[in-house]
Amino acid sequence: MQSITIRTIQLHAVALPYVEPLRTSFGEEPFKACILIEVGTEEGVTGWGEASVEIAPGYGAETMLTALHILREFIVPRLIGKTICDATEFPRLIRGVRGNHHAKAGVEAAVWDALARVNAMRLADYFAAHLPADHTPRGAAVVGVSIGIQPSIDATLAIIHKRVSQGYRRIKLKIQPGWDIDIARAVRSEFPDTLLMLDANSAYRLDDAAHLQRFDALDLLMIEQPLADDDIYEHSLLQPQLRTPICLDESIKNVNDLRLALHVGALRVLNLKPARVGGFTESLAMYRVCVENNLPLWIGGMMETGIGRAANVAFASLPGVTLPCDISATDRYFNPDITEPPFVLQPDSTLLVPDGIGSGVEVIRERVAEAEARWQAHYPYKG
Repeated sequence: MQSITIRTIQLHAVALPYVEPLRTSFGEEPFKACILIEVGTEEGVTGWGEASVEIAPGYGAETMLTALHILREFIVPRLIGKTICDATEFPRLIRGVRGNHHAKAGVEAAVWDALARVNAMRLADYFAAHLPADHTPRGAAVVGVSIGIQPSIDATLAIIHKRVSQGYRRIKLKIQPGWDIDIARAVRSEFPDTLLMLDANSAYRLDDAAHLQRFDALDLLMIEQPLADDDIYEHSLLQPQLRTPICLDESIKNVNDLRLALHVGALRVLNLKPARVGGFTESLAMYRVCVENNLPLWIGGMMETGIGRAANVAFASLPGVTLPCDISATDRYFNPDITEPPFVLQPDSTLLVPDGIGSGVEVIRERVAEAEARWQAHYPYKG
């Protein structure tokens, strides 16, 4: 493997308009905001990554402003001039920076991309090179679609009909107290054979166990993160009270969290978001634990642009990812995206891994510039 030496790192704070608004129990944001990381190397290749943070501290503690601060002041200076032989060296280079997983993940993804490109490899194959030989990428990722909180049950059913007609075979329904059992029953009645899961985004308490038991009659694939975002213990008390498998998301921020959750019986499914756990090095460690324990695994998304989407699709094509992932087609979120070609849903509810080297997508700089201008026009802090 040829190494890279980092020459420059540029940060692009961007905002992209959504095709349709997505409302969750956290609320609704007007744009997809994120920080694109462009790593230039002495070898003449450029790697791209995405720090998929949000405007407000809803899903996690990081925001656009905090991530820009941490990246500029603490992460980027540690990397300029460094020679990297393998992307898994990245966590060691920034060991003095605690937390800030989304910011770290964005830079690490750019390093993975640059190393794959300089070695003329697809990113999916570079991931697989760090796994046993029988973990060859499948060439595609099986995906589903997430449905946000809508104004009415009829509006929800209408948008699910649209997504099912497009070819999505797994539906994830966002819920919150007061918008849960009735909407879930209506969807299950309308779509009796569709893979259906619920995402609570930490909206419930352990005292709601009896209420959550009502979902057991609906033959759900899982209920995702019903309790607090930093909890493992109370989920271990809730899971034995439910037939529906609990999937943990926000609670699992590293491989040791995953081992603990398995040990105490807090989950039966894992949603692995590389951004949440600090990048693909930690994601590979968690992937191995899931395989060793036969734990159902899927890759979650943060409504990434094509940069983050391409990397997630590559990871989701690994054979240990056993359930449909939250990595929908490009036209579900953006028109246009900042990369080409777009990701298109296939008839078998998959997204193809791009054939090109690295992430396999091309960043359209004019669109990046437009998205940067939109961010600067709408927010008082310019980054």
